[in-house]
Amino acid sequence: MRPVRILIVDDSAVIREVLRELLAADPEIVVAGTAGNGSQALARIPEVKPDLVMLDIEMPGMDRLESLVEIRKLYPKLPVIMLSTLTEHGATATLGALALGACDYVAQPSPHEPSERSHERVREELIRKIKSLCAERVPRPRPVPPPTLVSARPQARIDVVAIGTSTGGPNALTALIPQLPADFPVPIVIVQHMPPLFTRLLAERLNTLARLEVQEGKEGQKLRRGQVWIAPGDHHMTVARKGTEFVLGINHDPQENFCRPAVDVLFRSVAQTYGANVLAVVLTGMGADGTRGAAVIREAGGEVIVQDEASSVVWGMPGNVVAASLADRMYPLGGIGPEVVRRVSMRRAFAFAARP
Repeated sequence: MRPVRILIVDDSAVIREVLRELLAADPEIVVAGTAGNGSQALARIPEVKPDLVMLDIEMPGMDRLESLVEIRKLYPKLPVIMLSTLTEHGATATLGALALGACDYVAQPSPHEPSERSHERVREELIRKIKSLCAERVPRPRPVPPPTLVSARPQARIDVVAIGTSTGGPNALTALIPQLPADFPVPIVIVQHMPPLFTRLLAERLNTLARLEVQEGKEGQKLRRGQVWIAPGDHHMTVARKGTEFVLGINHDPQENFCRPAVDVLFRSVAQTYGANVLAVVLTGMGADGTRGAAVIREAGGEVIVQDEASSVVWGMPGNVVAASLADRMYPLGGIGPEVVRRVSMRRAFAFAARP
């Protein structure tokens, strides 16, 4: 199998060379070409035939988002990773790029952290994401769904919805959260793998689109019906019970699954706090974060539904839940919102009717 071919697009020759050197550490990846702007990139794609394009978010000349739109129009299945910056402008531009079809992003080496540490961070993140996004071209075993995903377990009232997602998550959440009605009867807690600042801007963007209130999670915040809380970047988010109240906890404990925030941390927390009264949703994302947490939720009597492979950018997270026989049901992205509403409404109505 030939190496994964990469086209690097960045106006800085220094950055292009740094990225080339970082990727040279992996024999399964080769930089097949570089370009200094979007126009050059569009000209080089048919020549280089890359498996993936890395596109600078701050590129001058042809607007980087215009370049992305053209790439998507001409090569709809070609994965694109945006090279971002950890600034408000960079985060805003990156969310815009994701909305226009970029698959993922990686923050460039930062001048504010030691060079060796910064380069190692970028190398590990880039190589992991490149291989995940290009997995389709490499024949590897795929998770096989069990014969049936329908559970015959007793169905408890749902008092909280917990969502975990990574690669492709911002767009998946943008499709899902606005589908939920303004009178949604339970709180929603979310882990989206993103760094600080990005999670706040994502919450703000979703808040403008949704009928529910969407905010970044805060320590000690009481959970109320119809609220949506997104774990802040570089912090785990948990839920605990204090008397009759349910409150958020925010901590900086070690990473899990190379992630902070981690889905497993949130899922374990809601299972411990709410018991069987949990509906977990695992959306598109690379890796296996959420699988161990889904097992804890199932053991406590809760339910787990996942996004299907066809509608996922990367079917790592939901696929691993399915492969572990932990998914109650699998749905395309467009069907998850209505199904969440149906399950929550039905379980709560049944519980109310069953009261003496």
